[in-house]
Amino acid sequence: MASYDLVVIGGGPGGYVAAIRAAQLGMSVACVEKRATLGGTCLNVGCIPSKALLDSSELFSVIGHQAAKHGIKVPAPQLDLASMLGRKDKVVKELTSGVAFLLKKNKIDVLHGAGKVSGPGQVAVDLASGGRSNLTCKHILLATGSEPINLPFLPFDGKNIVSSTEALTFDKVPDHLILVGAGYIGLELGSVWKRLGSRVTVVEYLPRILAIADAEMATLLHKSLEKQGMVFQLGTKVTGATPEKNGVTLRCEADGKPVNIKGDKVLVCVGRKAYTQGLGLESVGLVPDSRTGQLAVDANYQTQVAGIYAVGDLIAGPMLAHKAEDEGVAFAERLAGQKTHVDHATIPSVIYTWPELSSVGRHEEELKAAGIAYKTGKYAFKANARAKCMDEEDGLVKILADASTDRVLGVHIFGPRASDLIAEAVTIMEFRGSSEDIIRICHAHPTLSEVTREAAMAVHKRAIHA
Repeated sequence: MASYDLVVIGGGPGGYVAAIRAAQLGMSVACVEKRATLGGTCLNVGCIPSKALLDSSELFSVIGHQAAKHGIKVPAPQLDLASMLGRKDKVVKELTSGVAFLLKKNKIDVLHGAGKVSGPGQVAVDLASGGRSNLTCKHILLATGSEPINLPFLPFDGKNIVSSTEALTFDKVPDHLILVGAGYIGLELGSVWKRLGSRVTVVEYLPRILAIADAEMATLLHKSLEKQGMVFQLGTKVTGATPEKNGVTLRCEADGKPVNIKGDKVLVCVGRKAYTQGLGLESVGLVPDSRTGQLAVDANYQTQVAGIYAVGDLIAGPMLAHKAEDEGVAFAERLAGQKTHVDHATIPSVIYTWPELSSVGRHEEELKAAGIAYKTGKYAFKANARAKCMDEEDGLVKILADASTDRVLGVHIFGPRASDLIAEAVTIMEFRGSSEDIIRICHAHPTLSEVTREAAMAVHKRAIHA
């Protein structure tokens, strides 16, 4: 029976990062992963393959629709979907192999198989290669991530009614793709297949898309996606689906009237839930929340059972890979006696449509509901020299600052490379900075980052180029 200081169950962003940091701090570590490859949902069937397809499909769209504006005359591009998917798989393989190398480099034992808590300080692993390995340890970290929510009235069948996993591997472009849910996963994957030739219809129960986003910015993205050809059926309730020979008919209700939508594929993306099945939590008295499936933890990420910890999607907070990574580092460092802290209020979120939408901090609706007085500064990309040179003028930066102290409370960016631009805002907010601080930082010209600076100036009604 092998013995370790720490056994991590789950080799995704939270788990493998925690394992590496713990090993760096001198602990003996084992990492148990159910998949044949490390990296979790993010690297295998989430963040990375979806971004590979988003970039490939964006290039396909740019060549077909924008190249001529730049004086580049080329024939209409021809799609080789198999090669595009092959490139995506190559990217995934390289990155998952890289994670395996890092764990080996840090002398972490990796066991591929289903791990579960078999008692205090004990983990049993049903090995993928056969047999069982029993481990003892001082500490157990649960980092098993999450899985797509499967609606009882619209269950996944892996063929016509699919999750995001299957939507990354369609062997042909659907003629008509129906998205159930107007969240970030659906809008991103819908963008991929729309660019490649699908008709895309988004069905959403709520009266708006992206309920978690700033309403103004969500509206801008909505209009942009409509301009790109997506069709939205908002305020529409899905009641079920009828599989047919060449697709599926989605049954819905809108304004109390039945609505049927026929398509080739239905992608259900209404959220994710913590993955805790088969972890043996009952053996130590751990009971996940009945609604979210998540576990409660203290400041050290310890559950109600001493010696058992959890990070990432298993605990409260946004289900994001970078949040899990930061918690993995913080967990390991706190286990070593350090006082690392992760501020959930400054974790950025990104929606990788094009243009992109990124945010950090609070949005206007939250500030109004909390009765917090604030000032707003906005600046459009169309007035930015670099955006004009790129032919990417669609978008806006909005900064929300405390009315009395000028401390930045939230930053929302809809525009080109918003995923990269948000890092400056995160830094400012981590250091409790003000919009004046952004103004006083010299921003290179011509760059997209100047839009953020002008928005900060607009907070004080002194934007130079507006």
